[in-house]
Amino acid sequence: MGIKLEYLKNLQFKAVSEHNENYSILLDTSKDTGGDEAGIRPTDLIMVSLAGCSSMDIISILKKKKQVVTDFKVNVTGERADTHPRVFTKISIVYEFTGENIDEQAVQRSIELSKDKYCSVWAMLKQCVDIEWSYKIKNC
Repeated sequence: MGIKLEYLKNLQFKAVSEHNENYSILLDTSKDTGGDEAGIRPTDLIMVSLAGCSSMDIISILKKKKQVVTDFKVNVTGERADTHPRVFTKISIVYEFTGENIDEQAVQRSIELSKDKYCSVWAMLKQCVDIEWSYKIKNC
């Protein structure tokens, strides 16, 4: 498991997966800190990783529970310290489910299983940052 990071220009880098060189992410930062705002910020990737890891668990668990999810969205926001190294002090996740007769207990249990057992990103982050979560269900 690993990535290769290649310097492009200014503060732009390209991260490439060692599993498949066709997978890459452009990293950059804001203009006021020397970047061009041409790619995702490294700290945003932390939130992407948390959302992606937990969402894969949650959807997988809900499929096993025979829940019909027709649309799924995740909104993640983070609060950071005012002084360097500007670590995250709080992360909030809102999972939004749309489907047919989605069972609220199944949703809650799937999130708890991801949070407490399966999601390695959540397991790492919860050691140093407060993570709060909620969900919304829209049954059609």
